[in-house]
Amino acid sequence: MDRHHYEMFTKFGDDGFLLHLDNARGFGRHSHDETSILAPLSQCCIIKRTTLLRLQLLAQPEYRLSDVMRESLLQDRLAPVLTEPHLLALDRRLQLILKAVRKCIDTYGEGKVVANDTTQPEVPTSDRAKLTS
Repeated sequence: MDRHHYEMFTKFGDDGFLLHLDNARGFGRHSHDETSILAPLSQCCIIKRTTLLRLQLLAQPEYRLSDVMRESLLQDRLAPVLTEPHLLALDRRLQLILKAVRKCIDTYGEGKVVANDTTQPEVPTSDRAKLTS
């Protein structure tokens, strides 16, 4: 829900430029989950297998998203970047994403929802390079 607003900087006349504003609320309010941003997932019901596997991994207790993010942000010179309630909101929101994926799979089946991006496409025999010995 961030960076959807812009202004034109025109102090120097017609040679203005686009200026994106970061309102510092990219993570939103920790107490409110903006579920409308899940509309593309819920409407299209397609997700890459590698993305789904990564999200599922980050939902596991030993790789919890909030813990991974907390550890990563400790390296930031501005630490703490996120408050503890915001970090915990990440875990809750991840569950909302996984729930949306499960609903899609229940409705359309895994084969239609989960795009297999882990295998190389089969090359037709006619397009393969011929080896000579």
